[in-house]
Amino acid sequence: MEDERRMMDFEDERRMMDFKDILYNSEDGIARVTLNNPEKMNRLSIETMQEVVAAVNEAKEDESVRVVVIQAAGDKAFCAGANLADFSGLSPVESRDVFRAFADLSKVFVDLGKPSIAAVNGLALAGGFGLAIYPDITIASDRAKFGLPEINVGIWSCMVSASLPRIVGRKKALELLATGEMIDAREAERIGLVNKVVPHEELEDTVRNLALTLSNKSPAVMRLGRDSYYTMLDMNFDQAVEYMLDVLALVMSTEDHKEGLSAFSEKRKPVWRNK
Repeated sequence: MEDERRMMDFEDERRMMDFKDILYNSEDGIARVTLNNPEKMNRLSIETMQEVVAAVNEAKEDESVRVVVIQAAGDKAFCAGANLADFSGLSPVESRDVFRAFADLSKVFVDLGKPSIAAVNGLALAGGFGLAIYPDITIASDRAKFGLPEINVGIWSCMVSASLPRIVGRKKALELLATGEMIDAREAERIGLVNKVVPHEELEDTVRNLALTLSNKSPAVMRLGRDSYYTMLDMNFDQAVEYMLDVLALVMSTEDHKEGLSAFSEKRKPVWRNK
């Protein structure tokens, strides 16, 4: 009976959720959300975006998950964005309802409460550009390229506009949005769009090692610190300092903080309690 219970626990850790356009699995505290339509360059349909949001929310509610990775099948494209023809001819009211999926996708990683990583293996265009930068950390293959070509067909990249200036600054963001020009991975790293560029064949191992590093941190402190980080971004300096003072007091009162200090003094690995 005990062996059967252990096997069930093991299978739970490796569980697969049933989706149409993506794959989802969780193992070793790492949830992986994989865009799974490489034949069509992992393009975003409304259903695909809804599935990504549902999978990330599943990871959010799963206490065994410490880190979420968004990645893509195939070797050519991370995500080439949406098929714009699917959204033509809609009234403003219809468009707003349909495009809610884009808005939900742009917010779901911020609201996650856990660190997230984008593993960009190829082209990241339009909505795929957004999906590459919405997670906390972006690791790119040296084959990756980034661009917002919507402007060339009379569309402004509105959802990406909300995030991009916060990452690369106002002037560079507007340049990317207004020109539609594509940049390579090294330029993306130079302007701060991605955190790190690695040889294509090292992308998977680099992302896994980073995910394992993050998963070994206190989940309670990670949640408090990460959530407060995003909250203070919209504050002025004085407000941010006062707000973070309150957060610091809260962090210092956690059981995980006390466990971390004890483990450090006793020269052992901490056993986090998520409290």
